[in-house]
Amino acid sequence: MNTRHDRRAARDRRHRRVRKHVAGTAGRPRLAVFRSLRHIQAQLVDDAAGRTLAAASTTESDLRKGAGSPGLTVAAATVVGKAIAERARAIGVDEVVFDRGGYLYHGRVRALAEAAREGGLRF
Repeated sequence: MNTRHDRRAARDRRHRRVRKHVAGTAGRPRLAVFRSLRHIQAQLVDDAAGRTLAAASTTESDLRKGAGSPGLTVAAATVVGKAIAERARAIGVDEVVFDRGGYLYHGRVRALAEAAREGGLRF
C-alpha cells in the first residue's frame, strides 16, 4: 500500500468536495492555498473569468528573505499571508473566499489565513 498516494488522493477528494461550494468572483475572489513540502503559495482567483488576480509564494526571493528561513515554516507562511493581503488591497480587493485546498486548517495554512486577516482581508 502506497501511503503517499493514499494521502494525495484523500486531499484531492477533500479539495473537490470543498470546491463544489467555494467559487470566487471579481468582487470576492477565492484565496487558494497550495502547500508543498518546501513552499507555500497563495493566489487570488476570479473563477468567473478564469484568471489569477494576484499571487504570493515562498519561491519569490524577496518573500524568502523576509521569512528568514527556506520556506517550510509557519513564519514563512505568515510572510506570504501578509504579502497576499497587501497585493489584494493594491488591486482593490478587501473580501475573499478562503479555499484551504483540502489541507487541514492547521499549522502553515492557519498561519497564512491569520496573517491575511491581519493584513486587512475579510473572510
